[in-house]
Amino acid sequence: MIPLSIPNISGNEWLYVKDCLDTGWISSVGSYVNSFEEKIAEFTGAKYAVAAMNGTAALHLSMQLAGVKRDDYVIVPDITFIASCNAVSYLGAEPLLIDVDKYTWQMDLDLLESFLEENTSLVASNSDEGIEIVRSHLKTNGKCIGAILPVHVLGNMVDMDRLTAICTKYHIPVVEDSTEALGSTFKGKHAGTFGIFGTSSFNGNKIISTGGGGMIFTNDENLAKKAKHLTTQAKTDPFEYDHDEIGYNYRLVNILAAVGVAQMEQLPGFLKRKKEIDTFYRQSLESESLRFQQVGKHVEPNNWLHTMWVKEQRPMIEHLLKNGVQCRPFWVPMHQLQMFKDCQFITENQISHQVYQHCISIPSSTNLTDVQVEEVVRVVRGFSS
Repeated sequence: MIPLSIPNISGNEWLYVKDCLDTGWISSVGSYVNSFEEKIAEFTGAKYAVAAMNGTAALHLSMQLAGVKRDDYVIVPDITFIASCNAVSYLGAEPLLIDVDKYTWQMDLDLLESFLEENTSLVASNSDEGIEIVRSHLKTNGKCIGAILPVHVLGNMVDMDRLTAICTKYHIPVVEDSTEALGSTFKGKHAGTFGIFGTSSFNGNKIISTGGGGMIFTNDENLAKKAKHLTTQAKTDPFEYDHDEIGYNYRLVNILAAVGVAQMEQLPGFLKRKKEIDTFYRQSLESESLRFQQVGKHVEPNNWLHTMWVKEQRPMIEHLLKNGVQCRPFWVPMHQLQMFKDCQFITENQISHQVYQHCISIPSSTNLTDVQVEEVVRVVRGFSS
């Protein structure tokens, strides 16, 4: 079976992990955590990076520090991995779901803008520190829109100039779910560096992997310090077990960060290989009945998970699996899941459902051989309805 998306462990991973084991620094304190944060910050252009145990934890904490409160709304695209909406729910907030564009599968900005124009008003209130804050509130119930969570689906990106302009006009903080987009840029600026916070995930199927792991990045020094404080149980003293607020056991451990450092050393090569595979798939397979995600203008994607739109999804999945090609259907739209079915869903043409019904992710690992990629193409071409 040609795998869908597996880690490429071909660098210094064994060497750095052995160093952790030999020295005994395997937990949440150690030089590799700091080094991993520094490498991510340097690569993305963010001023600060804070390691977390996974991408979901990074999202949760980023939204909390961005000021999302219980009963707020957080705007999320309807097509995303469930972690986006789960993290919103951890805060007692509610996802406000926006349908996606038919071709890029990113949040539909026309829908977003028209919804905000027709359904919100700006309201001023005082923060806990007595500072006046202006936010958009829904006219129907007065609830605040605490943040927007643009998700860079599959490493593609929405028009970030337009998105940030909309959010500035309506006073909505931006927290980027860039967990799939390490290496993706818009006009040369890295995904995750447009909002108050950005996030990365290093799950086993991501472009680099630490097995588990995530990263928060920001340009605000105080917020970075606060994030690090909260990821380490809000401990205030290196000796005494003194804590000044409710914190989380969200810190990434040194042994996983060691893998991350080794993976970062190889990231340029991984991005190059992803681009090669993407180009070959598109040139070999695109037709009237099969297309790939349309890349937005000014976007340089990381081509994380190659996903195709086909007319007959389920028969194609059966064909691929039968012929030794691992594949996956796309995510179920958030509004169709039991826990989010009562959330507001802004749509005109139910595009997210169409994407779900027609899309299939195919082998995307950076260590796929040319022979394997050619075999995937041969099998896809061999499908007949």
